[in-house]
Amino acid sequence: MSATRLLVLGVVRMFGKAHGYQVRRELLTWSADKWANVQPGSIYHALKKMAAENLLEQVDVEPGQPGPDRTAYRLTPEGEAQFLLLLEQSLADPTGPGPAMSAGITLMTTLPRKRVISLLRYQLVKREGEQRSARHMAEKEDDWGQPAHVRELFRLWQAHTEANLDWLRALVARLEAGEYVMADDEGHSFGEPPE
Repeated sequence: MSATRLLVLGVVRMFGKAHGYQVRRELLTWSADKWANVQPGSIYHALKKMAAENLLEQVDVEPGQPGPDRTAYRLTPEGEAQFLLLLEQSLADPTGPGPAMSAGITLMTTLPRKRVISLLRYQLVKREGEQRSARHMAEKEDDWGQPAHVRELFRLWQAHTEANLDWLRALVARLEAGEYVMADDEGHSFGEPPE
């Protein structure tokens, strides 16, 4: 799953309509160039590609003062469905604690609280399985046919899975305690489109 794709859809959705420079500026304020490796070129490429896929539609062209014209986009119904699908995938089953998971956490407030908790609980089950596998490999004492120092990789994997589990459990607890304004809460949640 592409974190850039999710983030671009999320920002366009958040503004109702947005042009590439606006999306880029917003993502830079989130430091997405650092944690999701979102580069300016990938933003413009994603906008054009998703417009060709009918996930975005062109709604406006503003003349560029010193530069090129600015094309504004908004989500189509297909784009809204794709945004929700990518968001739920990033929260339930990311490939690891990387850009996709980070993008999902950034935009999780656009979903109802119980849904986010459910998706994160699903992820917890998967990560608990990874933790058991990592622990088994790190603690294995019999001759396993590998150089002994390779076991350090499994210890590192074990440490990562334990840290991820601790953080996920704490996030679920914070959400259950009512922390953060979510889509189904009173007030305007971060990432929700303008009314």
